[in-house]
Amino acid sequence: MTMKSAPSLLAAIIVLSAIAPLTTGFTPGRSSTPTSPLASYLDSLSGQQQPNGIATSYSPAPFRPSPPAPVINVATTATPPVFHHASPEYFSLNNLNSKGLRSSYDWGRPQDWSRTLADVSDEFSAGTWYCTEGGWQSSNAKAVTEVFYVIEGHGMLGDADGARHYFGPGDLVIIPKGHTGRWDVNTPIHKLWAVNDHAYIEESGPIIRVQVIHYRDFFAPHSLVETAMLGNDPLYGRLPGPVISSSASNILYDVGSTQVGVWTCNPGSFEVVPLAGKGMWFHVLEGLMFITNDSDGTTKRCVAGDTVLLPPGWSGLIDVLEPVKKLFTVAR
Repeated sequence: MTMKSAPSLLAAIIVLSAIAPLTTGFTPGRSSTPTSPLASYLDSLSGQQQPNGIATSYSPAPFRPSPPAPVINVATTATPPVFHHASPEYFSLNNLNSKGLRSSYDWGRPQDWSRTLADVSDEFSAGTWYCTEGGWQSSNAKAVTEVFYVIEGHGMLGDADGARHYFGPGDLVIIPKGHTGRWDVNTPIHKLWAVNDHAYIEESGPIIRVQVIHYRDFFAPHSLVETAMLGNDPLYGRLPGPVISSSASNILYDVGSTQVGVWTCNPGSFEVVPLAGKGMWFHVLEGLMFITNDSDGTTKRCVAGDTVLLPPGWSGLIDVLEPVKKLFTVAR
């Protein structure tokens, strides 16, 4: 066979390159080194081609993987505690989820709608509930302590011995863990609720009773105790540094791990240290205030009708611009 001249050989290489553009291929079980028709042809010049397409005298460079990216342990990365805020629109009827007709009613046709604001721990959460007219027995002991504020509607909660507790718009109702009795929704009820899921029944006595506290009793002057000037606010604990405002409170219910009350404050600021316990819920009745997270700097304007849920360990700033009145529930 006559050997081709160097120019002819070079021309053949150029033709092969033009006909078959360079490509990168990978076949499982072969080297991961990129191959092309031109590379195969050059390999064949220095050795006999094997069935697998690699020349016997070709030794690809060893594969050197890139160093792995650093792994973040998600399980141990704590989420900074931030507040949860809801305006009245968040809890409007057209934003609620239907739960359907109650199964155990004995009059009317009570249908439920609800929406959760947040679960800040396995034991403390908040949201809203709406129900149409109807009544039913509550024979099973209530598994949690529930505190709710009535936005609209009228109803009655009965105790196990038949005692009745009526409530309406603006009232605060507390249903302790272990309660049994009766529910009657006389006109459609819309309420805001906070739930504390604690281990044991904390009420004493043979009958666990509902408590209804009327709005007129929230801020009676004789029942308000000024506390922030003493440096130990009932909501935010012992405050760091000098207090730049004055607040007063009325504790309405304080049993076991659940505390319920009202809080009023003049314009000023509070630097809140990390909250102990399982969280805090509050609903603004009057005034204007801002709340700011320490963790990310997020600030929210809070006015009458707004609801806020603070998780355990929350810290931040409370700025009161206009005198504020609010309901609160603390889960300890």
